[in-house]
Amino acid sequence: MMVLRRKIGEAIRINDDIRIVIQDIQGGHSVRFAIDAPANVAVHRLEVYSIIEQENRAANQGDALTWLKGGK
Repeated sequence: MMVLRRKIGEAIRINDDIRIVIQDIQGGHSVRFAIDAPANVAVHRLEVYSIIEQENRAANQGDALTWLKGGK
């Protein structure tokens, strides 16, 4: 894991096609940033990505119909 310090307006570049720009820092604990990435690159919050992974696992295990009906 890499830890960086950035100020408002500064950016981080990932490869040639992803850019993260610091937009705002509130109270020293909350950072608002913008992600500029190609349309074919999925960008999700971790909690959303975890749900997507669970759905994909259920679909691969043949439990998709049960999951769709609200089962676990």
